[in-house]
Amino acid sequence: MSLTRPLLLGLAMTGILPAMAQTPPRAAAAATATAPAAGDAIRVLLTPDRETTLASPIPGRIRTLNTSLGGAFGAGQLLIGLECDEPNARLRIAKAELASAVEQLDAKKRMQALQQAGDVEINLAASAAEKAGAQVALQQAQVSQCSITAPWSGRTAKVHVRSHMSVTAGQPLVDLVKSGPLKLRLNAPSRWLGQLKTGLAFEVAIEETGKRYPARVSAVNSRVDSVSQTVELEATLAGSYPELLPGMSGTAVFPPR
Repeated sequence: MSLTRPLLLGLAMTGILPAMAQTPPRAAAAATATAPAAGDAIRVLLTPDRETTLASPIPGRIRTLNTSLGGAFGAGQLLIGLECDEPNARLRIAKAELASAVEQLDAKKRMQALQQAGDVEINLAASAAEKAGAQVALQQAQVSQCSITAPWSGRTAKVHVRSHMSVTAGQPLVDLVKSGPLKLRLNAPSRWLGQLKTGLAFEVAIEETGKRYPARVSAVNSRVDSVSQTVELEATLAGSYPELLPGMSGTAVFPPR
């Protein structure tokens, strides 16, 4: 106590103590909630604009496999063809039944014109023809499932099956990634939220290429992760760079604000 009091008196006489007492605690807290500064860098992951896994819609055996690891394909291109003998046979049966039902309906209509058939017989024949038409549509849909085509242009990321392999309904066949500009995914500190806006420009340094690429923020998540105190961002590259592939990573460097 004897040493503390003289020290406080000395600080008060020199003017240091009032300056310390007037430093508001909020100013120190505000100093930490700054915008991105020069040299601030966070991890970035390159992801495709779209990716999907195609699964077998029906059980069967693979007759043709027209894709391989890393292979390019166009929208609507046949990737995998399943054996379709049985569905095609059922389709022919359904078409024959439809033709028979239509012929019976026409006959009933001719008989009605001769007053040899009533409305009930006509309605029953019409219902039978409609049912047969629905069976044809069903079998055509099943035949169409024998051909698995690409939903868009892209490349094959993984092949889960082999030619002449038997598969079950729902079994994964191939993983696809869409061609085109890649997306950037990153998690920024939530204290940057006041400055993070869509359109904010920054640079991303990709480790695999050793180069920097311009990018812009395209989306800011509406929720902050309460554990890591970060907010998820999406960004797009400002151009097309063939050397970049999904899965590459690097750091995003924001300009000083």
